[in-house]
Amino acid sequence: NSGVISLLRPLLLDSVPTIQQTAALALGRLANYNDDLAEAVVKGDILPQLVYSLSEQNRFYKKAAAFVLRAVGKHSPQLAQAIVQCGALEMLVICLEDFDPGVKEAASWALGYIARHNSELSQAVVDAGAVPLLVLCIQEPEIALKRIAASTLSDISKHSPELAQTVVDAGAIAHLAQLILNPDAKLKRQVLSALSQIAKHSVDLAELVVEAEIFPVVLTCLKDSDEYVKKNGATLIREIAKHTPELSQLIVNAGGVAAVIDCIGSCRGTVRLPGIMMLGYVAAHSENLSMAVIVSKGIPPLCACLIEEHEDHIKAAAAWALGQVGRHTPEHARAVAVANVLPTLLAMYTDTHSSEDLQMKASIFTKKALKNILQKCLYLPALEPLLHDAPPNIMKHIIGQFSKVLPHDSKARRLFVTTGGLKKVQEIEAEPGSLLQEYINTINNCYPEEIVR
Repeated sequence: NSGVISLLRPLLLDSVPTIQQTAALALGRLANYNDDLAEAVVKGDILPQLVYSLSEQNRFYKKAAAFVLRAVGKHSPQLAQAIVQCGALEMLVICLEDFDPGVKEAASWALGYIARHNSELSQAVVDAGAVPLLVLCIQEPEIALKRIAASTLSDISKHSPELAQTVVDAGAIAHLAQLILNPDAKLKRQVLSALSQIAKHSVDLAELVVEAEIFPVVLTCLKDSDEYVKKNGATLIREIAKHTPELSQLIVNAGGVAAVIDCIGSCRGTVRLPGIMMLGYVAAHSENLSMAVIVSKGIPPLCACLIEEHEDHIKAAAAWALGQVGRHTPEHARAVAVANVLPTLLAMYTDTHSSEDLQMKASIFTKKALKNILQKCLYLPALEPLLHDAPPNIMKHIIGQFSKVLPHDSKARRLFVTTGGLKKVQEIEAEPGSLLQEYINTINNCYPEEIVR
């Protein structure tokens, strides 16, 4: 408000180097504060000035100038675009070749903040020739530089398969994969994130990541003391598992499912989410893979997530995953039902059903999971308790399962009368001619008239 920005601008050209650097630093801190100030820096015509002097000045100035560019570019795609338009990318890429690691780090950071907004800006960073130099930066000895370079590669790869392919073509995967065992937690976070962003796009890219021999090494990350390393490790495994049954099978063979199940059991909150999703993806592919999740004792921790977690999206993910495990055959459904999941799912469904928009999604996932399991479940003791609480749209699936089992099982028929199941069926009002009415008729036909009466 006091017009400081226009006073700082001439100081960028001062004859004393420390004054130049300090002015740049002050501008960077102002721009970093919020997008209005960053916009004021752009409007004050300061960027061309910075870019012009980037090539001339010493390393301290270069770091300060790159900091200003990063501070402006981080706020919005529009501000990042302003940086691209003033020709800063070429200068930043030249800084990636500087002999000073601090200058490389500052340039890499600025490029990452520009690339993270969208694929056009990311493409501009690629076209400026940044990727091969960033891959060289990951190989430098300085940990801080490795971290930022990996993070920037992650930001470039995330938008599209084509951008990820550019990063792969520069040979990034092999160097990233070697860093999975690095003791530095912050570096591991970035490396795992970059590999996930590459693997998520397509089967081919996921296979290239797997071919870099990240298994079983990556499983050690699931035991890491750093929560984000765990989360990013599980995310990487999820992004590979989702593509094909073959990739999921490879993860199972490497002991990945058991490791993810341990990880879900040992942590709380959003760290669990990628692991939960990964189990769902693996189970969705085939009967055998779903069985692998059951045999590795995956159902209890998923049930625990339903009960322990408070956030809807985590519960919904656990419900979805259990639905994927239970949807294949009666045997799969029974494994889920025996864990006493159905009443919890039903309670969740009736609970979320009544409230706002945020929970709509949770409700849809829960309903689908219930349906998936119920349509295969022939284990009547697990279905029995649901008869008393289920809403009509779920009730028809439950009654449907009873109508499949009761005609062929005399013991179940007797139990159904003594537990009050048959009485409950008589209380259901079904539309004449509906599917539900047919199910009820099938059940009633198993019994003599007087018992039904």
